[in-house]
Amino acid sequence: MKRFEHIQGGVTAALGFRAAGVGAAIKTPGRRDVALLVADQPAAVAAVYTTNRVAAAPVRLDRRRTRAGRAQAVLVNSGCANACTGEQGLRDAERSAEVAAEALGIDPELVLVCSTGVIGVHLPMERLLDGARRAAAALSREGGDDAAHAIMTTDTVDKQVAVRLTLDGREIHIGGMCKGAGMIEPNMATMLGFLTTDAAVEPAALDAALRAAVGVSFNKLVVDGDRSTNDTVIALASGAAGNAVLNGHHPEWPVFVDALTQVCVELGKKMVMDGEGATKFVTVTVRGAKDDADAQKVARAIAKSPLVKTSWYGIDPNWGRVIAAAGYSGAEVDESRTQIFYGDLCAFDCGRVATAEELAAMQAIMRQRAFDVTVDLHLGTGEDRLYTCDISHAYVTINAEYTT
Repeated sequence: MKRFEHIQGGVTAALGFRAAGVGAAIKTPGRRDVALLVADQPAAVAAVYTTNRVAAAPVRLDRRRTRAGRAQAVLVNSGCANACTGEQGLRDAERSAEVAAEALGIDPELVLVCSTGVIGVHLPMERLLDGARRAAAALSREGGDDAAHAIMTTDTVDKQVAVRLTLDGREIHIGGMCKGAGMIEPNMATMLGFLTTDAAVEPAALDAALRAAVGVSFNKLVVDGDRSTNDTVIALASGAAGNAVLNGHHPEWPVFVDALTQVCVELGKKMVMDGEGATKFVTVTVRGAKDDADAQKVARAIAKSPLVKTSWYGIDPNWGRVIAAAGYSGAEVDESRTQIFYGDLCAFDCGRVATAEELAAMQAIMRQRAFDVTVDLHLGTGEDRLYTCDISHAYVTINAEYTT
């Protein structure tokens, strides 16, 4: 049973946090592109990062710093990924953390940095450092919205979620913001996510909760099948709510994890809804697989297939592309036992194909902003679900001209 309620706000919905977002002309003059999120005191921290072997300088820096389990600030810039920038890129990441720490009067080792944008470009350090100082001066409890806008790149809308719940008789808040619209198949797209809570949580427990939440949210998204060099999700717990410290042995631990997971799921769905050029939000469900691993293989193959995704854009219930993707996924598939559904209408039923009238009815389903595609393999109990979108002409335009 759900034990939380949605409230207004993002990362500053939780007590003990302030944020700001300012413009520093990192890439585009006249827009916010530097965000700063700060805890009033050192907070418990957990993070997950890209599995891409080419990891950006901020990821390399943050991986080392988050091992300590404590952090107090996160400086984020959009417009430049600071990826594939060599040792200079790492020095720039460290310098930006130092300047933010100086402005905040805290230990530089407690400052994390994140970047998103174009790969292979050095940070415009003078502008970034000026932005960091101005963001520090602008911090406020109302600054979460500005921060959420400052981390956007090709996003068309900001992405924020916050919930409230009661644990140990204390009111607890969990807030989050993220950015990402393209280059997305997170598997810890370009995605950055930041979560805050005023609950007191042991760092190791926070890490376990975050990994569980990411596993069924951000790692279940596919926009275009690309994994960024910069993917990062950071969770901070301030403890300002004054509750007994949470860990896996606490009787209400599952309630906290459920609420954290829901925040991540909702943020993830917002990313897919805002996918670059996307016109459709599609939930792909695979059931009846030999096991969960096979179900995931099939779901990812379908969600990543350009042929499948363009058929969704064209309102074409071309189930042949769906079963072809299932067949090359590497999972066990027997077409004589497979069913494919658009919504609740069966397009392929163990060898029987839909009639022209049935396909027309499926097109009506596909004209909706959101619809489901379900594949039942009838081979076992394995199941998986992914959230994805179509590929449109606009996606090609956005990415064909991204650096020019």
